[in-house]
Amino acid sequence: MTDPPYNPTTTPVMDSKANKFGHLDIWGFILKFVEVLLSFVAFVLEEVVATCNSCGVLYFFEFVSCTAFLFTLLLFILLASPLHKKVGIGSWDRLDFGYTLLISLLFILASILFLADNSGSDLETGAGVFGLISALVFLANVAYLLLKRRDKIFKTTDKTPSTPPAQVTNPEEEKLRNGENA
Repeated sequence: MTDPPYNPTTTPVMDSKANKFGHLDIWGFILKFVEVLLSFVAFVLEEVVATCNSCGVLYFFEFVSCTAFLFTLLLFILLASPLHKKVGIGSWDRLDFGYTLLISLLFILASILFLADNSGSDLETGAGVFGLISALVFLANVAYLLLKRRDKIFKTTDKTPSTPPAQVTNPEEEKLRNGENA
């Protein structure tokens, strides 16, 4: 039997290299997911603390853990989906690196301060330990970004071209610029 006269003109193309995790690869996806999970646990444990000796330290830890959870969740959603293409950010790798480094340093500081100055309850200790573990995962992500995407993070763009672009002018535009009548 012969082929039918009208074969379908479009066939689905399956790209084996298509990334199922948006801008992230599998390890970046896992690290971001674990960051979200651990920062959420640290935040919830801190929220359950009923009394505090030094409330300023508790509030600082609360701010850092809540910020880490919410912003990392937002970044995770953007980077793991096609939404990152719709937002006008030029370098997601640079943004991810800077944000992750900043949050890891803040988490280390907040956790150390919180562990050093609390009433010694198991909840406070657990929250501080989860904060330190979160900070270590954030630092692991920083190291991973440095190893895998260093060229994109520290990419410098030279604003001055080595040769001037060729001027292509339209004769009609040239007349308008010179004030000549057509």
